[in-house]
Amino acid sequence: MKGGWHSLCKAFFMRRPCLIAILAFAGLGAHAAGTVLTEIPFESREGLLWLKAKAFPSGESLNLLLDTGAGISVLNTAAAERLGLNRGRAITVRGVESTLAGHSLKPVSLTAEGIPLPAIRFAVDLHPFSDSCALPVDGLLGADFFRGRIVQIDFEAKKLRILATSPARQNADSIPLQLRPCGMRVPIQVNGGHSQWVRLDTGCLSALQWVTSSVRSEDCSQKAAIGLTQISIPQIDTTVEIGSQKFGQVPTGIHEKPIFMGEAGLLGNGLLSRFSRLTIDAKSGRLILESR
Repeated sequence: MKGGWHSLCKAFFMRRPCLIAILAFAGLGAHAAGTVLTEIPFESREGLLWLKAKAFPSGESLNLLLDTGAGISVLNTAAAERLGLNRGRAITVRGVESTLAGHSLKPVSLTAEGIPLPAIRFAVDLHPFSDSCALPVDGLLGADFFRGRIVQIDFEAKKLRILATSPARQNADSIPLQLRPCGMRVPIQVNGGHSQWVRLDTGCLSALQWVTSSVRSEDCSQKAAIGLTQISIPQIDTTVEIGSQKFGQVPTGIHEKPIFMGEAGLLGNGLLSRFSRLTIDAKSGRLILESR
């Protein structure tokens, strides 16, 4: 075991998780990677993806992060208070080795570049998370944003695209993608072992968090999961296979127990960003990865 202790960064309640996502349905365009309905620029800071949004009807600007590892989309409670939103029923949200308190909201309408985003119905205190990020975090767009859609993240062009059709698969890997009530997961192999399901997590700054113990892949918690916490874990280098692609010396956090039920870890931005583009096709249940 090398590297001492590593700080786990899982989008939403970890050391520095940040993401961006955007949804829309307008405009026409063409792109070699698929038919584009709309395209929104994002900013990449410290390996995380940031989106500028506006609240309706106030027009107040918000910093949102795209977190495929979060089961639901949320606002920071500070942002909800700033917008003058009333608190609804209390809720609990499952994080990484933590349970967080929050509350429901009357659905909040947001736009990005004039494009409607999904309404947000929950607020959670993201203060510890926000303080460790490059920008204040006003909210997260989670896996619920992707359901029924085809969304492409272009790491090179720094564009988030909503597609009408999946991109052509020449020179690309297409692997299974499962959207479950508790999260989004894909299969990988670590150190030449058998295929294991891990959470697709653009809100995890690290490359991989791996559970070494046996995991029942059929398990799934119904409690909303958007984990953020600060924990220290041992780290080693591993070899990771995703489709036909093999990556050596991948910095990997080691866990003895599952982080989330039915999953053998978190596949984070540290490894995902080694691809040129990734397309999350929730309609057909595929993840398409294009090499640089």
